[in-house]
Amino acid sequence: MTSMLLSSTSQTQIFHNIRTSQPISHLHPYRTTCLAPLPCRSRSIRCAGSTAVADTASTRELKQGIAELYDESSAVWEDIWGDHMHHGFYDPDEVVSGSDSDHRAAQFRMIQEALSFAGVSEDPEKGPKTVVDVGCGIGGSSRYIARKYGAKCQGITLSPFQAQRANALAATEGLADKVSFQVADALEQPFPDGQFDLVWSMESGEHMPDKRKFVGELARVAAPGATIVIVTWCHRVLGPSEESLQPWEMKHLKKICDAYYLPDWCSTADYVNLLESLSLQDIKTADWSQYVAPFWPAVIRSALTWKGLTSLLRSGMKTIRGALVMPLMIEGYKKGLIKFAIITCRKPE
Repeated sequence: MTSMLLSSTSQTQIFHNIRTSQPISHLHPYRTTCLAPLPCRSRSIRCAGSTAVADTASTRELKQGIAELYDESSAVWEDIWGDHMHHGFYDPDEVVSGSDSDHRAAQFRMIQEALSFAGVSEDPEKGPKTVVDVGCGIGGSSRYIARKYGAKCQGITLSPFQAQRANALAATEGLADKVSFQVADALEQPFPDGQFDLVWSMESGEHMPDKRKFVGELARVAAPGATIVIVTWCHRVLGPSEESLQPWEMKHLKKICDAYYLPDWCSTADYVNLLESLSLQDIKTADWSQYVAPFWPAVIRSALTWKGLTSLLRSGMKTIRGALVMPLMIEGYKKGLIKFAIITCRKPE
């Protein structure tokens, strides 16, 4: 599918380039256990299972909840929306039809736009050859990238169902020699240092209870010169005089956290601070909220069909609870509280 790229004018408006800081002396740059806590002024948000990163019991409970949510809901999502478990990318003010094929095309486009934003070459000969897909869902991104570039992709997820289904789809599509998936923790990835030339995280960062460790692991497994792509949900950047979000904003996010097993939210600026602390280079961010605006209304419409309703009722309470808070996502976007962010960078050579 041909990607419809942003114009140079809109790129100028939404891209934010940041020069990175110098390496932190005397520390392994990607061993984040040595680093100070994230200086995030929004730490007052405490959501389901995230009373403290150091609280291992809460962290275990959170991870178990995430795994069970996706074990329960992934088959429903695939049946209705296909194998890409992430937002679609649409033109601003686009009149979007109710066609499932249109929304699935927008999900393909999201992958291509993210690759383009990160500066990944369109040329298969110059593209990535080793890829890790962190929070891989049922493997949609990995299979897309493997086909596009002939790359070897490894995906990790907390959900046993997702890993099994992703491997089954890879075998069905003749990609078992290119892609593989396993159950593993993104905060303790089962890979050696410097293994991948593309590190990909499509809408998994919001589930990470320790954002510093999450980013540190992405950087650790990246090869020298590798590209790191993080597409994630964030809250708005705090103003200069703000110490935290407003009470109504924290209450709003708390309801979403409880349904989707999300820990503390952070802003794009917090991610930038983390990347800078690891001396990563060519950091770019953009707010793509306007490009994903049609997504949640479309998901709600599909859930209200006979097929959607019967699938939800069969799936279980975690999936139903997630469906009930979807209007809160729309409201959060409209009020400027929730931001759909892309953050990319490069590991130094």
